[in-house]
Amino acid sequence: MTPTILTLLTAVVLVQGRWQQVGLTSTGNPVFVDSRTVKTAKDGIISATVRVTYTKPVAIPGKGDVTGSKAAAMFNCTANSFAVKESWIFHDEKTNKIYQHKVNKIPGYGPTLAGSFGDVAFKHFCKKA
Repeated sequence: MTPTILTLLTAVVLVQGRWQQVGLTSTGNPVFVDSRTVKTAKDGIISATVRVTYTKPVAIPGKGDVTGSKAAAMFNCTANSFAVKESWIFHDEKTNKIYQHKVNKIPGYGPTLAGSFGDVAFKHFCKKA
């Protein structure tokens, strides 16, 4: 194997290893967590970047299709709540074509919606013993 091919294969494995699938939404979309971003604060709040890839693109009337979303989120297992600090919705995640980007100055904690990406990620981080 040439050094160039070996380098490319190594890069692919590293990128694939960065995102860990943690479950599926109620509509069957895979939910991934970026393992490099998972951090637990002294107060027990877990921060992580979570990504959802839509198995079927979602049509936005007059705006085109969206293929996935990503969020920098915080999970408070003790209070059974989570908050989104920053979010992205992609027209095409592979080419980083962004439909919408939002930063919440003061993220509000609240319950997760059953079957949503937040619910799937919350259950992953806040497993009961």
